[in-house]
Amino acid sequence: MQHLITQLKERGVLKTPHIIEAFEAIDRAHFVPADKKLEAYQNYPLTIGHGQTISQPETVAFMLELLQPDAEQTILDIGSGSGWQTALLSHIVGQYGNVYGMEIVKELAETAVQNINTYGYITEGRTMILAKSAEHGLPEHAPYDRIIGAATVTHIPEVWTAQLANGGRLVVPVGESIVLLVKHTDERYERHEYPGYLFVPFIS
Repeated sequence: MQHLITQLKERGVLKTPHIIEAFEAIDRAHFVPADKKLEAYQNYPLTIGHGQTISQPETVAFMLELLQPDAEQTILDIGSGSGWQTALLSHIVGQYGNVYGMEIVKELAETAVQNINTYGYITEGRTMILAKSAEHGLPEHAPYDRIIGAATVTHIPEVWTAQLANGGRLVVPVGESIVLLVKHTDERYERHEYPGYLFVPFIS
């Protein structure tokens, strides 16, 4: 794992100290199927069943650097899959933050709970995984300081931006680009687009 982290740092993708610390603390091998363990530290996506993948480490690092999660924040993780990114975020927000992961595939959501709880985050209450569609976001825990998605959408749903706090950041794949949306006010957003990425489609 350390070799992979060093590689990501040398490529200039992984830069922020507390995000690097999360990568060092959360072992990707805990979040891949048994037959993929030997590939866990390779810099490419891996299948996790049900037509879904665990994202390429470089892509996860890039998106988290755009998101800039921090301690004590409330974060919505859309499409949590086997739970790796959710666990990384849970490590970053610490014991006074909260991460809500949404995964429409029930079996993956159950797997994510087991994987994440390797680190005790669900038992201690900082992390929750919900086996449901994120089509309407998760209004009961809004507003969110950060929202991140791991499946591509054709456009960013208005309900997601409505649930984002002022000053918050949303990072989500749109088409073949990763989009960063910074919400200054309900009427004013700053949008940045980074093309050249492929993700599994969002399931509603």
